[in-house]
Amino acid sequence: MNVMRTIFEKGTPTGRAKMFAVGLVSTLVLMLGVATIVTLDPRSEPALAEPGDAVRASANGGQQRLVGEVFNRTELYFGSDKPGPDVTRSQFNGFVDDEVTPRFPDGLTQLTGYGQFRGSSGKIVQEKSFVLILLYPTDDKRANGEIQDLRKEYKSDFKQESVLRVDSRERVSF
Repeated sequence: MNVMRTIFEKGTPTGRAKMFAVGLVSTLVLMLGVATIVTLDPRSEPALAEPGDAVRASANGGQQRLVGEVFNRTELYFGSDKPGPDVTRSQFNGFVDDEVTPRFPDGLTQLTGYGQFRGSSGKIVQEKSFVLILLYPTDDKRANGEIQDLRKEYKSDFKQESVLRVDSRERVSF
């Protein structure tokens, strides 16, 4: 400790400048070491693309293999609040069994949520909702019509103002 105090003359302006320079150099060396560790970690290297693979450029300039195929993803949000008693889980499951599964027999995901929206009257409605996630091939020509029919039937059967639909494209692998 006395050696450090003597070398940097801690209380003088020159000593403080030397201490700052040593701190700056130490920080840079540490940062360089961390960067080297990250770039040398084999887990951070992208998989090499093979001929015919879908690829995208990675952050470090290489190529990264994309897994799976591009599918359409549709999320449907079915509200449960209605005049009289709310839509029950049992009623919704019946709707899924009778209406959704025959149209999308390959599978779906069902979630339960709680959300809110502003109705046409301007009133905020808070309610439990049932969420369905459908994944289907992009060339499925019948899916859009089937989804629109499901929305229409649910609104009619359960006295709903709307059924929210969210569409996107996703890369999926089964």
